Amino acid sequence: MRILFIFFILFSFSFSSNISIFKVEGMHCPLCTTAVKKAISQVDGVQKVSARLNTKEVSVIYDEKVKIEEILSAIKTTFYEGVEISTHKYEE
Repeated sequence: MRILFIFFILFSFSFSSNISIFKVEGMHCPLCTTAVKKAISQVDGVQKVSARLNTKEVSVIYDEKVKIEEILSAIKTTFYEGVEISTHKYEE
């Protein structure tokens, strides 16, 4: 019974993530993308961040408890503005 409960908890966490894509205009070098990724990764509940300099897009995988506004605020600390392009459930 205990194993079943642990499995249920782990199973529910693995399916409770979202992925959002943000457009971050102004990023023009690898240091820019590094700063944005670092700021976003410090938001509690963020699991993975990747940034593409050529498209100026940042992908963020995060727990459902994270609000889009928290990610946008983190981007703003780097003096860039982020705009949410899309958000959907993330399933591995």
